[in-house]
Amino acid sequence: MNKHFFSDMGVMLGRSMRHISRSMDTIITVTITPIALLLLFVYVFGGAIQTGTDHYVNYLIPGILLIAIASGISYTAYRLFLDKSKGIFERFHTMPIARSTVLWGHVLTSLVSNAISVAVIILVALLMGFRSSAGVLSWLAVVGILMLFTLALTWIAAIAGLSAKSVDGVSAFSYPLIFLPFISSAFVPTESMPWAVRVFAEHQPVTSIVESIRALLSAQPAGNEIWTALAWCAGITVIAYFFAMKAYKKRL
Repeated sequence: MNKHFFSDMGVMLGRSMRHISRSMDTIITVTITPIALLLLFVYVFGGAIQTGTDHYVNYLIPGILLIAIASGISYTAYRLFLDKSKGIFERFHTMPIARSTVLWGHVLTSLVSNAISVAVIILVALLMGFRSSAGVLSWLAVVGILMLFTLALTWIAAIAGLSAKSVDGVSAFSYPLIFLPFISSAFVPTESMPWAVRVFAEHQPVTSIVESIRALLSAQPAGNEIWTALAWCAGITVIAYFFAMKAYKKRL
């Protein structure tokens, strides 16, 4: 490892974070839109949805956080695509810096920016009445699951950003990821769904992740759901990392 690896990566992180802070479109998509969905579902649809909880915002918040993260990683793919198409990679690679820091800078930016977005959404949810009986360890477990979920989607975004041939192509990949929470237990219990939809909802990654976070936040046993959630996140991360690095090395 280059002895300046971490300082080089810090420079790349600062560069990407400045791009985000200057992009109103990014801020609206990753923070304002999830908050608008939170307000819509709690105050418009919440009264008609039976979840068995005292306050619908407690049931809803895990799904909203996952939607915010899925929206956020779409910009990771977009910024990687721009760097690739503008020849920024080649320019950085002529400089005396660790080559992999260009990619790791984007990955770290995704983790930091999504963490900020999640924190803002939780603050708004608290103002709306969200309450959690979770202890410190449960909150740390929630943070860990959300970071693993972010990392898994970020490496998928890296594949899209490095492989796409057009802006339309790199933008389109994230829509299925954003849509997945709507076909899960994030908004309503799966018991109310038709059989075929219910089978899909109960066996896709989002449901186990949502159920794990929901159980941890309400200080309830997460059971096998948490191991299923961790297995999904770890499996996706390893596979996506392999293909993302393979795509990146083609650029070196």
